[in-house]
Amino acid sequence: MKYVMFDFDGTLADSSGVFINAWNTYADQYDYEPVVKEDLVLTRNLTIQQRAKHFRFPMHKLPLILPKIYRYFKENVNEVKLFDGIKDMLDALSEKGYEITILSSNSKENIELFLKQEQITTVSQVLTSSKLFGKDTVIKRFLKQRQLSPEQLVYVGDEVRDIIACNKVHVPFMWVSWGLDGYEMIEKEQPKYVVHSPKELLNTLG
Repeated sequence: MKYVMFDFDGTLADSSGVFINAWNTYADQYDYEPVVKEDLVLTRNLTIQQRAKHFRFPMHKLPLILPKIYRYFKENVNEVKLFDGIKDMLDALSEKGYEITILSSNSKENIELFLKQEQITTVSQVLTSSKLFGKDTVIKRFLKQRQLSPEQLVYVGDEVRDIIACNKVHVPFMWVSWGLDGYEMIEKEQPKYVVHSPKELLNTLG
């Protein structure tokens, strides 16, 4: 058995539109700047802390705001779509003998709703990290439960915080270029793989 673990938002799901709307819904209440889609492009190579400063986002209020944003996601999950080619890629990986899991900071309920909506049956398990920077703990637990060495798992994602988490537990990381963070942010963390399409991802994993 081969194992691949995916991030969700920005890797499998094109959820940026819903998150922008959710962000803007609470901008006045929590006194931070609203965003438009172009802002995501302009800030691709900023850290989370730099983005927070840029948009005057109160990071200390994140535990209050994030559940509201995920609730908004649930209510508007029908607006979230898979990136082109993702479903075929997941089907092909499953046929090649990969066990596919998801690890995300989004809620398990939201992800499972989306998988049902998109009729995806190839994902064996959905794991979540309640902390924005806590995925390494979940990955470590997964490896222990499955009795796997780090090299037996590949994590696929789009954000530098996920590479840092994987580096902590020595799990190979594959960065996808169609997500949130830009290559300038990613390069210094030296991901093992860099791919630019689901087809290239599939060919790289083999």
